Amino acid sequence: MESNIKKVRIHPLLDGRDVPPQSSLEYIEELERELKKINDSGNFDYKIASGGGRMRVTMDRYNSDWNVVRRGWDAHVCGIPEKFPSYKGFFTSAEDAIKQARILDSDISDQVLPSFVIVDQDKIPVGKMQDGDGVIYFNFRGDRAIQISRAFDEGDFSEFKKNCNPKVNYFGLFLYDEKANIPKNYFIDPPQIKKPFTKYLCAEGVMQFAIAETHKYGHVTYFFNGNNEGYINPKYEKYIEIKSDPSEMIKDNPKMKAYEVKEELIKAIVSGEYKFIRVNFANCDMVGHTGSLSASMIAAETVDESVNEVVDIVETLNGISIITADHGNLEEMEGKFETAHTLNPVMFAIIDSNYNNEYIINENMKSPGLGNIAATILNLLGYEKPENYLDSLIKFL
Repeated sequence: MESNIKKVRIHPLLDGRDVPPQSSLEYIEELERELKKINDSGNFDYKIASGGGRMRVTMDRYNSDWNVVRRGWDAHVCGIPEKFPSYKGFFTSAEDAIKQARILDSDISDQVLPSFVIVDQDKIPVGKMQDGDGVIYFNFRGDRAIQISRAFDEGDFSEFKKNCNPKVNYFGLFLYDEKANIPKNYFIDPPQIKKPFTKYLCAEGVMQFAIAETHKYGHVTYFFNGNNEGYINPKYEKYIEIKSDPSEMIKDNPKMKAYEVKEELIKAIVSGEYKFIRVNFANCDMVGHTGSLSASMIAAETVDESVNEVVDIVETLNGISIITADHGNLEEMEGKFETAHTLNPVMFAIIDSNYNNEYIINENMKSPGLGNIAATILNLLGYEKPENYLDSLIKFL
């Protein structure tokens, strides 16, 4: 079957992680200089007390691996670091901790640095939390903030055994999940997303299916639902999460759960039950973060194979496929150790086997981006965009 493919390059979603994979010492040194200025200016005693890489310590998401949160709790709250042969876990400075981790593994990315705890001259942790202490979690995004917030907030918390449990005053920057009221205390009201995409489709009675492995499960649920977990209306939605392996296994298992995701996705497609289906293949982002070129090549091949098979099936059923990404990652790795998201425009492709010149890509759009995709999908489903949505990437003739 000959397909018609319409493509446009759109601007990716950028975030704060686009820094070199071993740049933490630069930021630590800058922070230490600023803390010294503050401490020297008056009666202050600010210190870095503990730390670790975000994909190993504290910042798990979508309940992928609670051990990540446990390591953070042990280090930040209890003053208990990870310990390995030649890595004692206790250090007199964050700089020493990072340098020691790099001695053990010269290629280690900042994102997977083991936890560490800073001690004073008497080898006592400088920041072990006590009753009455205050904690401020200042993440803007909620996906990596929810689990650690639960650990602080929930009186009957049971996801892992706590080695200590002081009664502290915990505040998040935002209310990260309005429906679940996480966290209980916060500084800034969350941005109100009153008409998220899923809510619009549910109001129209559109049957929907969403699937991803754990690492990206929230990307096809939580974010589509206006930063809220759970269903908008379970009558019109079905979600499937394929359980991911722990993050530390990704480099050696670059195929991840792509094939399992693909098989469940195909079942949903051929069932004929759903009018709109969304999927996220996690490989290219998550494997790209490892910095391994060989693993990234396997990841790209795996996703390419999976997407091709899915698109072929959609074509045989006279459906429409859309392929895009929220950012790049592994396309700039040759000859260098790179783990960050890239700033390149990303492809947005429409594969419509029944295309008959009903619409064209809107080439006059000055700055096409991810925000334009919701209206585009609604147009392809036969709906007009809501007034507060950005313009569609297509226009009908």
